[in-house]
Amino acid sequence: MKPLHRLSLRFRNFLFFAFLALAVIMATFGALYLGYRRADEFGTASAFTFAGVVALFSQLAIITGIWFLFDENIARPIERLAANLRAKVHAKAGGIDKHDGRYLGDLVEATESVTRQLSTSTMDQASAVAHETARLNADKARLTALLSEIPVAMVLVNPNHQIVLYDSQAAGILSQVSPPRLNASIFEYFQKGPFMEAYEKMLETGDEQGFSDRSAHFQFHFDVRIKPLDSGDGYMLVIDDTHADFAPDAARPVVFDFELMQSEATGDLWTANLNDLTFVVFDTETTGLQPHKDEIVQIGAVRVMKSKIVPGEQIDMLVDPERPIPAASTKVHGISDAMVTGAPTVIPAIKKLYSFASGAVLVAHNAPFDMAFLHNHEKEAGLDWNHPILDTVLLSAVLFGRTEVHTLDALCDRLDVVIPPELRHTALGDAHATAEVLCKMLAMLQSRGIATLAEAVAEAKTHSRLLKDLN
Repeated sequence: MKPLHRLSLRFRNFLFFAFLALAVIMATFGALYLGYRRADEFGTASAFTFAGVVALFSQLAIITGIWFLFDENIARPIERLAANLRAKVHAKAGGIDKHDGRYLGDLVEATESVTRQLSTSTMDQASAVAHETARLNADKARLTALLSEIPVAMVLVNPNHQIVLYDSQAAGILSQVSPPRLNASIFEYFQKGPFMEAYEKMLETGDEQGFSDRSAHFQFHFDVRIKPLDSGDGYMLVIDDTHADFAPDAARPVVFDFELMQSEATGDLWTANLNDLTFVVFDTETTGLQPHKDEIVQIGAVRVMKSKIVPGEQIDMLVDPERPIPAASTKVHGISDAMVTGAPTVIPAIKKLYSFASGAVLVAHNAPFDMAFLHNHEKEAGLDWNHPILDTVLLSAVLFGRTEVHTLDALCDRLDVVIPPELRHTALGDAHATAEVLCKMLAMLQSRGIATLAEAVAEAKTHSRLLKDLN
């Protein structure tokens, strides 16, 4: 005799409803028989009432059992299959679990065949352009290395006064004012008045202009030259740090995204397309699990633009909690009292994160936990954490169903994201893994018709039983 999962789907459906009909008939006759047995002792009316009650609850039990079997073997596997398909097609991750869909007939086999064929076609197309891509990447790497060695602090800015490129020297200078970031307004770093005077004169004459300025918060003095681009799209800043009374940070690679030259200033974050938003994905390590009595010991954060992690733009910072770190916590994240000696205290640390996240959507895995530590110092630091917030736990529930496991490790396994063991339970390691998960989730959300931040948050709110939504 064939195993049940080997029978055709239509025949199994027939058996399913035949069993349901038989069970209802048996329950009804069983209830009538029990009522008949009680008729002589309690009377006909009481017997029929008893039979009706027994029949009703028996049928409810049968229907509940049938619902459970249908949910466990049909509905949930179909949801998982749909989620796995989206992960495979849009996130290039995961696979089809044949055992999970063993009662779905040929659907799983056909789905696997289609995805395998799509993967083969994709690989064929990818290999056709791989050589040219490798050559372009090599040219890009050489250009980046060359620009990194030029002893000039250079910033490329688009017509909306947003940063498109900065080199290692400029990064060292700008970081003294605020963390350097692509797409950030140049006025976060320079006073707008003197800057715009030189800018307007440059537009009027078409020539390079020089001016002296102090940083946006008046800490540092700069001599700046502003030069129009031949294309007319944006301008270049060359910063002379001779008069700067500080030592620049260690050199960092050139960071750029030339697509930003044509980008428009982001309007309402809630109605913007998810792919057009900037996300800051962050994580904290703490002295314990109780925000009202514990404190931050490490902050890690990365930036995501156009569904990609921005190389070189990150925070990896130890924080002095100004209290002993319990040995049990050190066993988890590896951070000891000696390691945080001399590190910034909590207020300067979260101010740096706040500047880094300016104009961005905050993202965290189990965001209520991390945000609770930030809110603890909101008044003391003079900050207002009013950023929109996405939680990858809730997004996982949207994409994979509420009943699935939503831990960071489970998500990484599901989406083929690898966390090196030495980086697990470090703030930057977990933030980077969460950012990779987010990038893949964004494509999957788009495939479900969830295109804007408002739509993503609305869907996440439907799963708020798992976690509180913070928006």
